[in-house]
Amino acid sequence: MLGETARTWLRRWDRQQERYSPDREERFQVVVDTVGWHLEQPQAPKPRLVDLGCGTGSLTARLAHAFPHADVVGVDADPLLLGLAEEAVTGTTARLLYRDLTTPVWADEVGPHASWDAAVSSTALHWLTPDELSALYRTLAERLRPGGILVDADNRAPTADPALLQLARQLRARRAHRTGRHGCEDWDNWWRTVLSAPELAPLAQARSRSPIADRTFTEPHDLTTAEQIRLLYEAGFTTATTVWQCGDDSVLVAVR
Repeated sequence: MLGETARTWLRRWDRQQERYSPDREERFQVVVDTVGWHLEQPQAPKPRLVDLGCGTGSLTARLAHAFPHADVVGVDADPLLLGLAEEAVTGTTARLLYRDLTTPVWADEVGPHASWDAAVSSTALHWLTPDELSALYRTLAERLRPGGILVDADNRAPTADPALLQLARQLRARRAHRTGRHGCEDWDNWWRTVLSAPELAPLAQARSRSPIADRTFTEPHDLTTAEQIRLLYEAGFTTATTVWQCGDDSVLVAVR
């Protein structure tokens, strides 16, 4: 619907995100490769892949292009980002759902119990509180088929040790400097400008009326990788591990 306007804001979003994940494209590829590895196993004729907190659809679109035979569903509670995501997934069969992952019924429109093949996420689940994340993991354990996977790419604390955590963050920051990403637009400025852009006023107004508006500038949870893995086991996953990492930027995979 927004055409070139949306594409401009999508490109600006991607550059902004690379400030915090300088290896973002490689990280996306790790997610896609992991899903591809999983889909090599016997699956339903039309596997179901769910992007949690899909935002602008960056990962949703990549999955839809990589697996055109799959039912790819992006779920997010932000009407502005979903408005941009519509352009990102144009030309694919991906579905976008305006739903809040913290509500108990959001998964019902995606598919029934034990019918999902993979759930993925990119730089989104850290906005959930530990209790909300635990509830989400339980929902995923119910919806994923036995052997189904969760692939979560995010900036997360690899350790609770303050010195080593600072080192991990510094390693990522230095990587951003070496690759020229340190000068990219920051999160606060992107949101300030997008919310005041006249061409996006209807989406910004819709966002201001949604609960997500209060969560944008809150502090993310500080769970370590080990703590998240513990929550995954408690929710019913059988195993979990980090498969890729650069500083505190990592891809965590859990198997149902």
